[in-house]
Formats: sequence, C-alpha cells, structure tokens
Amino acid sequence: MTRLGESVARASELLAQDLSTDSTVEQLLTETKARRYLDLTDLSPEEQAGLIAGRAVEVLPGRDKLAERIEERRAAGRGLRIKLGIDPTAADVHLGHTVPMIVLSRFQRMGHEVTLLIGDFTAKIGDPTGRTAERPPLTDADIEKNLAGYREQVRPFFDFEAVSFRQNSEWLSPFTFPELLGLLSQVPVSQLLQREDFRNRLASGSGLTMSELLYPVAQGLDSVALECDVELGGADQLLNLQMGRRLMELRGQRPQLVVTMPLIEGTDGTGAKMSKSKGNYVGLTATADDVFGKIMSVPDRLMEPYLKAWTEWTDAEIALVLSRVEERSLHPMDLKKVLAGEVVAALHGVEAAMAARAGFVAQFSKKSFTDVEALPVVEVAEHGSEPVTGVLSKVLGFQPSASAARRVAKQNGLRLVVETAGAAGQQAIVLAESDAIRPLGEVVPELLAGSGLDSEVTGVYLKAGRKVAELRGL
Repeated sequence: MTRLGESVARASELLAQDLSTDSTVEQLLTETKARRYLDLTDLSPEEQAGLIAGRAVEVLPGRDKLAERIEERRAAGRGLRIKLGIDPTAADVHLGHTVPMIVLSRFQRMGHEVTLLIGDFTAKIGDPTGRTAERPPLTDADIEKNLAGYREQVRPFFDFEAVSFRQNSEWLSPFTFPELLGLLSQVPVSQLLQREDFRNRLASGSGLTMSELLYPVAQGLDSVALECDVELGGADQLLNLQMGRRLMELRGQRPQLVVTMPLIEGTDGTGAKMSKSKGNYVGLTATADDVFGKIMSVPDRLMEPYLKAWTEWTDAEIALVLSRVEERSLHPMDLKKVLAGEVVAALHGVEAAMAARAGFVAQFSKKSFTDVEALPVVEVAEHGSEPVTGVLSKVLGFQPSASAARRVAKQNGLRLVVETAGAAGQQAIVLAESDAIRPLGEVVPELLAGSGLDSEVTGVYLKAGRKVAELRGL
C-alpha cells in the first residue's frame, strides 16, 4: 500500500465515526494536516494523474496523456517540468489564490520539477482576464512588495524551499521587435479575440490596448523558454494556456499539457467568484476564529467544492462523508465544522483549529445571545439615521461596503433576531433588501411592532450571516 493509501485508511476509519466529537475531529485534523506534506513519489503514473485530474476542471489533451508523460519522464529518470505563473498584482492573498498552489504542491511531492514563474514583465502589462477595463501597470517596487507578501501568506500550502523561481523578464525584456513580428505573423488575430472578455469590451466601446491583446503571447513565450511539460492555471486562463501549446509547436517543441483549476465561489453564496472587491473571501492573514466563522457561514452546497479545493481529502473520502450526510448519519453542521477546522489547521495549526472550534460552539450554540460575551453594540440613538447597509459596513465592519451588505439582504442573509422573556425564546425576522436600504431607526421599530412581541422583548440583535451585533436604545 502507498503512503497515501495508508493515510486514507486511517482517516476513513475516523470519518465513519461520530464527527461531533472533539477527540475524533482532532485525530482527523492531525492526520489530514500531516498529509499536506506527505511524500507521494510511490504513486504510480496513473494514480498521480488521477490525483491531479480529480481537482482539475480540465486536463488537456487528457488524463491518460498526463499519465503517459509521467511514465515517459520516469523511465528517463526525471520528473515533469511543471509551471505556475504568478503576476504579483496584489499584496493581500485569499483562499482562492491557494487552489493552484495546493495542486502544485502535489506535483512537487510526486517528485516533479516545479517552477514558479514570477511575471515581473507581464505584471507591468496586467493580466486582462475577466477585466472590464485596462488594469493600471505596476512598478518594480509594487511587484517586489506584492511578491514578498504572496510568498509569506501562501507558505502554509507550499514548500518554497523546493521550487525553482524564474522571472519572465529574463527572456521577454531582450525580445526584439523583428522577433515579435515574425512570431505574430504565425498567430491569427481571431485566436486572440476568442476571449469573451475582449469581445465584450470591444462591443461596449471600452478600451483594449495592444499590450493586453499580446498578453497571451507573452505568457505563451514563458512556456517556450521553460520547455514546460505541464502548465497550471485557473479555468479562466484556458486560452492563455492554449497559446503556450501553440507557440511551443511553432518553435518545434512538444506542446505542454494544460491543467485548469476551478474558480472557487465566494462565502456569500451568490455564485460570484471569491474576491476582495465583493467581500466574499477568506483572507490568509485572518485570525483562526475569523477563518472558522467565515467557513461556517457558507451555504451547505459549498461544502463539496470547498473540501475539494482546500483539503487533501481524496474523492473516496469526500464521497464517504457526503453519503453520510445524505443518509442522515452525519449532520451537515458537523461536517462544516470539520471543513472549517481543516482550513484553520492549514493556516494556523491543529491546536488553533480546535480552539476556534470550541469558541464557535460556545458562541453559537447558546440559546440566548445575552449569554454571549463581547458582542459588538450599535446605539440606535447614535446611528439610527443611517441605512442598515451603512451600519453593517461603516459602523460594524461586517461587510466591506453598503452594496455588499445589500447583496447579503438580497440572499436572505440579513436578520433581526428578537429575544423575549416568554417561551418563544428567539424569533428571527428576515430583513428584505428594501428594508436594508432604509434607516435603522425606522426599520427596526416597524418590524418589532409587526412581530407582536415588542412588549416582551428582552434583546434585539442584527445578524448578517454568522456575525451578530446587539441593538440598544430602541
């Protein structure tokens, strides 16, 4: 049995047990945390290809071709040349950025030659993927600062000591204009304009610069320079990655295989990709308690894609727990706590994960919010004239913007929790989107009056997702 097989056997025994028990969960997190660093060189080419394909959107030209090339390189006494390109365009990193890094770590632990390509040259153009307008170019100082932050934040998911770093300015800076013209004469413009975001921008009259149009060509030249066997990228990068295959063919090289990773949905459950601008992300610098709480706030339907994206669980292990949820031998809340623990354990360690788990249970299993310490407080006399969305974003900081808070309301994620002295205990009143844009001091009294509980109320709380604040002075 392989090392991975032995780990899966141990974990599967735990996954079949009571996952509401702290001791079982702690053993499981210890096992799966160790798996993030497990030597995978004893896996067969077919097993390696399966482990990669199981977390990919596409493997082109196919999973069997990946296995064949692994076998071929192994027979020659070496591993595949794997490349992941990084344009260091931001200083802060969130969980969405770690998805390809986790797969890259698997390649690394399988014994392949991994290169992290720092797009210091292309970052000055800015990857136009998904953009509705041209991205401002970065300076060398911006790139250096962002790269330092990226490496430090992603370190829990990847061994930076066992990787080759290259910068694409090495070969793109000396590229001459005659060379570029000769290359472009073999690249149809129609291929560059296949990108939906380019077509949309042109149709709307937005600008599209030549530098952006040539970005896929520049990225493709990276693959040529490194003579890649495999390039990783997000699903939205497919056309860029295929350009690498095209240019390698033009240069007489064997085309690289392409492995695309899923774009992970954000925590707000709206279907939008995880991003800072939408406020639906989990930052890698967030505290253990914050990470745990954000994962616990996601809809149940996101547990499967999140388990695939951020854990080292195999497909069989994920299928096991999902079948238990379906047959009702495992409560979805208990599985979500394990998922949250997995993410916290990766970032902060198992001990921190168990502490965050205990803190979450202590706070959210209470029958009354009056038993919960240190809830933020909003004085309605002071902030009643502000819209509910403004209170959530500016006063409490629960959402990054009023528009983000409005999206939460649109998804029925905004509630007024009313506690009473009677047997009813708590009653939750959903705040509609139309309520969320009205002043707090008008909406809350109206809802309380309509509930018929205003004379018995002992506490009123504003709840957005898993975040709760007490309202005083009503």
